[in-house]
Amino acid sequence: MPRHLSTSEIRTMFLQFFQGKEHLILPSHSTVAPDPTTLFTVAGMQPFKEQFMGAPAVFDGRASKRVTTAQKCVRVGDIENVGRTRRHLSLFEMMGNFSFGDYFKKEAILWAWEFLTSPEWMGMDPAHMYVTIYKDDDEAFGYWTELVGLPASHIHRFDADENFWPANAPLEGPNGPCGPCSEIYYDRGEKYGADTWGDYYQTRESARFLEVWNLVFPQYDRQDLDAQGQPVLKDLPFKNIDTGMGLERVASVVQDVPDFYSNDVFKPIIEEIAALTGRAYEGEISVSHRVVAEHVRSVSMILADGTAFSNTGAGYTARKIMRRAIRHAYMLGLREPTLFQLVPRVVAGMGSAYPELVSGQERVQAAMRAEEDRFLKTVEGGIQRLGGLLRGMEKGSTLPGADAFELYDTYGFPVDLTREIAEEYGVSVDEAGYAESLEHAQELARAGSKYGKSELFGGNQEVFDGLSATSFVGYDELQAEGQVLALVGAGQRLEHLTAGSEATVILNRTPFYAESGGEVGDTGRLEWDGGAGVVRDTQKTKAGVFLHDVLVEEGELKEGVTVRAAVNPARAAIQRHHTATHLLHAALRAVLGSGVQQKGSLVAADRLRFDFSHGAALSAAEVAQVELLVSRWVSANFPVSWQEMPIADAKAMGATALFGEKYGDTVRVVRVEGDVDHEGARVSSMELCGGAHVRRTGDIGAFVLLSDENVAAGVRRIEALAGDAATTWVRERLTGAAKAAALLNTSPDGLEARIQGLQGQLKAAEKDVAAVKRQLAEAQMGGGGSAAQTRDLGGFRVASLKLSGIEGNELRGAADKLLDQSGADLVVIASDKGLVVKATKAAVEKGAHAGQLVGKLAAAGGGKGGGRPDMAQAGITDADGALGALDSAF
Repeated sequence: MPRHLSTSEIRTMFLQFFQGKEHLILPSHSTVAPDPTTLFTVAGMQPFKEQFMGAPAVFDGRASKRVTTAQKCVRVGDIENVGRTRRHLSLFEMMGNFSFGDYFKKEAILWAWEFLTSPEWMGMDPAHMYVTIYKDDDEAFGYWTELVGLPASHIHRFDADENFWPANAPLEGPNGPCGPCSEIYYDRGEKYGADTWGDYYQTRESARFLEVWNLVFPQYDRQDLDAQGQPVLKDLPFKNIDTGMGLERVASVVQDVPDFYSNDVFKPIIEEIAALTGRAYEGEISVSHRVVAEHVRSVSMILADGTAFSNTGAGYTARKIMRRAIRHAYMLGLREPTLFQLVPRVVAGMGSAYPELVSGQERVQAAMRAEEDRFLKTVEGGIQRLGGLLRGMEKGSTLPGADAFELYDTYGFPVDLTREIAEEYGVSVDEAGYAESLEHAQELARAGSKYGKSELFGGNQEVFDGLSATSFVGYDELQAEGQVLALVGAGQRLEHLTAGSEATVILNRTPFYAESGGEVGDTGRLEWDGGAGVVRDTQKTKAGVFLHDVLVEEGELKEGVTVRAAVNPARAAIQRHHTATHLLHAALRAVLGSGVQQKGSLVAADRLRFDFSHGAALSAAEVAQVELLVSRWVSANFPVSWQEMPIADAKAMGATALFGEKYGDTVRVVRVEGDVDHEGARVSSMELCGGAHVRRTGDIGAFVLLSDENVAAGVRRIEALAGDAATTWVRERLTGAAKAAALLNTSPDGLEARIQGLQGQLKAAEKDVAAVKRQLAEAQMGGGGSAAQTRDLGGFRVASLKLSGIEGNELRGAADKLLDQSGADLVVIASDKGLVVKATKAAVEKGAHAGQLVGKLAAAGGGKGGGRPDMAQAGITDADGALGALDSAF
């Protein structure tokens, strides 16, 4: 059997293993995608696209061609399967090791084998290991058989649809880097299935043979097919390594649990769901338990990374995931906001690796609770709608599938809930019609998907060939007419769009700003004769073709139609936050020094986020100085101007350029026409920027910094609000302070003194309680520890004692006292929730180890723990069980 390890231990060991192979450990990138090809980070290699394409492998000033990460990824293409199967997740952790033109196939294979099978690491049985390779990859076959020693019978050769990345790239493209891959499987034994490795060759499905690692070898540059229709694969100038080891997959193997939802991260969440709902988790049939557990975990991470629930982009997807969780919680009987209470379980399981969960817990819970409250009201509306439909139907009749789908699409009703309520009226549901409506909607959604896995390496987008760059007029106009040049969905041109369909619309002229430079893409409406649609997002290609994600509400949209494009008024709030970001950047450089460099940003209607290089947290005084400088610009109401010029002229003027950003020969310079004073020096703001801004600094309105936190080595993140958002936030805080003061019978100005007084009272009370607990412990111990049971075990004199109502410092103090009074070599004291083992120096020299002993006892007592040879402690739930294991522990 493999070593039994926690998910956290596996993650740490993976990174340490590759650090030992001279890899640079980098922190996980945010779930927010590092580029516009996807909404979320969907693969461990995605943050390194530029390095795979040949850019210098330098990260925060550290050069390394070898990198390793634990990357949090979000994929929602098959969200309906999450929970219905026990191997689908929307959030997963991808462990990866990457080489940018350094080592290649041989090292990647040997190191993967070493990490998985070495007793020092995962300790998997080599006899249970199997791999797949690309059919023509004799090089990989040689390494697996000759160097690793894997029997040829343990290797399957598959075609490019299975063992090439991207899949089928040789024939289908896209053009660009690609290569064969080798997948590693572990045979979990007959208790997980009676199928064989030979069966897997035919079925490609197994619960017994679980894929744990994929080694990708990008070694070719795929080009257009030749005259005979054959793929052209040229060797890349340097070869790369991209691997992905699914953390949840490996955890299920080493913990010997049947699925992802039984591991040490998910199990506590599911147990809490069972406690909150009063419905036990019953494995395969408990779909709703799994949906709720997985989706709360996923949304917690997405929100902790700064995404907010919204009706566009990543925020819209987060809302869909959350609402699916709420629907299933409703099916479990929860009628009030409850899921936010599960967030601490998520933080407990993953917060040590992802500190943003810890720092953002309060904000995440508040956002979830508000979303639950809002959506539960919608669900109630769906119940009323369904009741109205059913009351007009006779018993034995059938609710049309289209109606069932409308309830799902509009009110978030899963068909299971519709069926359950309909049965109470003696009515069945046309589930075939429902499935047909759902499939149609999914086809439309797929047609609206602009990007996929093939674009991660910057794959070509032939569908946009021949289209001229869009004329953007949004700096000066928020409404404009434009002509439809093309409709695109699922990677192909469409002839028309009908009501209810969603796809990409390309106009010759648009006022919609396309997401760039941290500023989110515009939303709004398109209207034309006989029809209208909602613009949910705006992106653009490298060639400057603007891509409008449009949901048609009514009518039909065709190429050549002239539309009136109107930007959502939220653009004004986005512009306030964008200009405020420029002022924040300048203020930070003035207060903290010129070493501050922008590392990333998000500019949205509801907030701004600004990442910058700096080695320490801002002091309260520094925060106040930064806010004051921005406020001075706002109060002065300076004009904000922008103009295009040669990049050399812009740099000569002193315009700030973003480190690592690629600029053309002509750039747009945004300048605030006025300086402010900071300690006798004049501070100005002038940056290269293509974004949308306010006309005058006074348009920004109120400005407030919300937080300053560490997001990576040497990188800080500030979140701030401007305009109405800032005013609302300040008013909420003032109202909250007034309520808190009233509860404490003081005024807001007297809160600090009142709290200090209460803290003093609390400390005094804690001292009194500690004294009482010490007295309670002494009373239970008896004089000289006479209540303890002492016996010889394993060559040591061991004293053991069970106490009640004692924990923490008092429990350790009782162990110290018993060790002094009993004359024993080791003492073991267990209480309701705690366990302490202490050993004398002489006992340690003879081989005693408190940490090892406490681990064995804690396991028998329903807990876990560890410590040093002389002292160790654990949390337990069964004191009698822990003490009862003493005899067998030596």
